[in-house]
Amino acid sequence: MTQMIHSSASSGKQMLSEQVYAHLRDAIMRGDHAPGDALKPQDLAKEQGVSLAVVREALVRVVGEGLADRLPNRGFAVPAFSDLRWQEIAEARRTIEPVVLRMSVERGDVEWEARVRAAHHRLTRTPAYVPEEGEYYSAAWSEAHRAFHRTLLEGCGNPVLLETFDRMWTASELARRWSAHRNPDRDGAAEHRRLEEAALARDADTAAEVLTLHLTQTAAGLTGCIHPEPAKEA
Repeated sequence: MTQMIHSSASSGKQMLSEQVYAHLRDAIMRGDHAPGDALKPQDLAKEQGVSLAVVREALVRVVGEGLADRLPNRGFAVPAFSDLRWQEIAEARRTIEPVVLRMSVERGDVEWEARVRAAHHRLTRTPAYVPEEGEYYSAAWSEAHRAFHRTLLEGCGNPVLLETFDRMWTASELARRWSAHRNPDRDGAAEHRRLEEAALARDADTAAEVLTLHLTQTAAGLTGCIHPEPAKEA
């Protein structure tokens, strides 16, 4: 009986932590917390009506996704993004993702091909902008975009590499959200189409080359557009 009560309590805490994590993650991605803002566990616990332990567990998950930093002796804070930080993320993506895509093209099966086609179709049919979401990419398009890029890589069959992609992608999306930058001269749809075509043609060299160029153009478009880090008090 005692074991059942303990299990139930643990399950309840886990559910609360999941809810707080989802709320906090969405709030950061929406821009409710500015770059560099402190994330105070006490305030979050009071706001959400949960314990400090639940909040801290959620914060650790957010840190793991790159959406917050854990500062020595200073608690938690939203990353203070700068061009340098964005360039480091972009460099990591350009180094890792083309290699994983090459593996995916070489290892992916017929089911992977079908998923790539479906993910690309979904991306092409999802509006990038909707009036109610203002100048930012729509939430639906952002998710379709993520799903397409991740599906391209899933043929690699290596969950560790895919977890690395997930973390880098989330950090990239945060930078993109803060930039609020559009490049009307860029034909992203054509870039995605070339990615799909090269992957399904099993042309690993071209696929890796196209992805590298795609990521390079994204980095170039965002450099100089990320909000500067807040000035530090003397």
